Formats: sequence, structure tokens, C-alpha cells
Amino acid sequence: MGHHHPIQSTIVVPQQSVRLPLLSSGGSHLNNRHMTSLPPNTETETESATIPVLRREDWFDADGFPINVQRRDPQEPFGIHCHDFCEIVIVTGGSGLHITGKDAWELSPGDAFVIGGSRPHDYVNMDQLRLINILFDPASIDMQLYDLPSLPGYHALFHLEPAWRQRHQFESRLRLTARDLTTTIGLVNQLEGELKRRDKAFGFTATAIFMQLTAHLSRCYGNSEGSDSISLLRLAETITYIETHYADPLQLKDLISVSRMSRRSYLRAFRTATGRTPIAYLLKIRIAKAAELLRSTQMSVTEIAFEVGFSDSNYFSRQFRGIMGKTPSQYRQTSMRINDHRS
Repeated sequence: MGHHHPIQSTIVVPQQSVRLPLLSSGGSHLNNRHMTSLPPNTETETESATIPVLRREDWFDADGFPINVQRRDPQEPFGIHCHDFCEIVIVTGGSGLHITGKDAWELSPGDAFVIGGSRPHDYVNMDQLRLINILFDPASIDMQLYDLPSLPGYHALFHLEPAWRQRHQFESRLRLTARDLTTTIGLVNQLEGELKRRDKAFGFTATAIFMQLTAHLSRCYGNSEGSDSISLLRLAETITYIETHYADPLQLKDLISVSRMSRRSYLRAFRTATGRTPIAYLLKIRIAKAAELLRSTQMSVTEIAFEVGFSDSNYFSRQFRGIMGKTPSQYRQTSMRINDHRS
């Protein structure tokens, strides 16, 4: 296969609708064996209630830089809410319950997890709960993932665990060791320092530290030993395999072999986590890589088709149009016009 060009990309975190049922009016149906009772006022929401949305313009700096750090020492009562951005949450001390929808999970120091933008949540029953929230807008972070997708822990932490949180009863969360938590806090301190000083090239440096933090947490998840975490890592290994072998003639049996799961279990788990079949996910990756090559190179459509794993350029063009709404040539022309307008 040809050389795989580095692809400009962003971290994508699963999202949920803002308008969601919270707690059943028939009483508490919170599904965690470690959970304690909730204060009475947490059951006042109804299915038609609109959850407050925290807006990026209120929580990020006025210059629009899409990363911020918020420390909660301790976390104060806030109320159920969601955001139009995402969060990496790191628990540094104390205890409390994290509410997401109808579920509640106990928190303890070293817990780390990702909250998708429109996933409603809250913290209750807090006892000196201390958090670090790393706010980020995945659509606006100008960074390349390079070989980050080769880490199964990246897919597990940012993609799979949020989608499987309820099914795994939060048991598949990242639990940092004392040493890893110290390293994490050190990186957060560096990031926060850059964001506060805002010296020249702070955006470049802060993004680099955020990338380092993302890789560190992904590596930590890759070392997880809990059974639920391991099951997510097996699934993540197949996503990693797709991301790194998308140009190869992959078949479903190859991915099932990597997962070490039964065909039925693998297909069900993959669709639950991604909303797609493995082959549809592979097609999405190939088309995304092709779109980047159309924007950034002068390779012909046929060359790009072969580069990303298609053996028939006509079939590639049909699939590209079906997903992107334009033929490859039309997409390239549109991208060129946009670039000309920007320049």
C-alpha cells in the first residue's frame, strides 16, 4: 500500500439529545450497586423538561481558544446541566455521586472520564469532592492525531466508555494510580499555566500539552485491569485495527479475530458503541481519509481510491457521493473554492 498521509482530525465524543427524561416519577430507578439515595429535589424533572445548556462563549476565553481548565475545590452544588462542549473530568479528592440521566455512580480520587457535550449530568451527595474539568470543543481543536488512534485506550476512553457507561455501571471508567494521577495533575498544571499567561504561541503550546494529556490518559486506560475495561479494550483494539489498516482488504472475520469475541457478541457490541456495523465504520474511515487527500494533495481520484483501500474507482466514487453528498471531483472543487476564499 502507498504512504499513509497524516490526517487532520479531531477527537469525537458520543453525544446525546439535550431533551431527555431524567428520573421516573414513580421513584428512584438508579442502577448502581454502589449508589446511595438522592436528595428529594433531584426527582422534580419531567420528560418534557429542558435541561440548561452551558454555552462555550460563557466558559471559554473571549479569544475563542477551544481548551480551558476549571478546578472545583470543592465542587459546589450546580444542578443538572449539559454543554455545547466536552469535558475530561478528573477526581482529585473527596467523594460524591455523578448523576447521568437515571443513573448515579460513586466517585473517588483517581477516577477519570469523558462527558460528551450534550450528555446531561450533575454531582450530588458531595463530601469535599474535588474535580479538575478540562473543557474542550472537539470540532475546533486544530490538531493532528498522528498515531494516537493506534492506542486502544484512546478509543476506549473517548469513544467506548461514554457509550457503555450505563451497561457497565461505570465499572469501565479509568482509575488512575497515585503515580498516574500525579503525572496527570502535573500536565494539567502546565496546561493551566499556559492558558493563564497567554504568552505568544500559547495556543500552540497549550494544544501540545492537551495532546500529551490525551495520550497519557489513553495509555493509562490501556493498562486497565478491570474485566469491564478489558472488554472495552478488546473492542477498541478492533477500532484501532481499522484505523491503522483501513487501506488493507479487511474482512469482518479479521476484526472478529482481533476482538477475541464471538461473531454475535462482537457485532452487537460494535454497533452499540459506534452506531454502525464494523464494515460501515471501515467505509466511513476510508471516505474520511479520501476527503482529506482530496483537500490536501493533487492525487487523482483513482489514485486516492486505491490509496484508501478501494479496488474499483467507480465504486469508490459512488460510496463517496453517498456519504459526502458530492462526487470526489465536486468535493475537491468546493474545497479549492473555500481555500481560495480564505486566502
